[in-house]
Amino acid sequence: MIVEDQPDIRKLVRMTLDFNDYEIHDTADAETGLRMVQEIRPDLILLDIMIPGKMDGLALCRMLKHDERFRHIPLILLTARGQQADREAGMEAGADEYMVKPFSPIKLIEVVEAFMAGTGRP
Repeated sequence: MIVEDQPDIRKLVRMTLDFNDYEIHDTADAETGLRMVQEIRPDLILLDIMIPGKMDGLALCRMLKHDERFRHIPLILLTARGQQADREAGMEAGADEYMVKPFSPIKLIEVVEAFMAGTGRP
């Protein structure tokens, strides 16, 4: 599942992952993302931090990682915020991985495949 407000980036991520046989769902805001997680129970979540709405990506990350129904779902923050303090905030929120935009599509595939295989970080 992709939670990203920028349509071009959602499209790039979708195209990057389409080469594998993943069922991909996407949305542009955290509130819809939360409803989708509750409904479809994705195997993995790619989440931007700076998204519009009442909650940002860090708040959604915290909420999911504190809910025992969803804490097992690997959550990868995919964001333009690349400062060390941002990374630390993302990891404190419970993210399993932190990737900075612009990202390498090959690296994204490696990270996603590692989590989908259950091995965690590549």
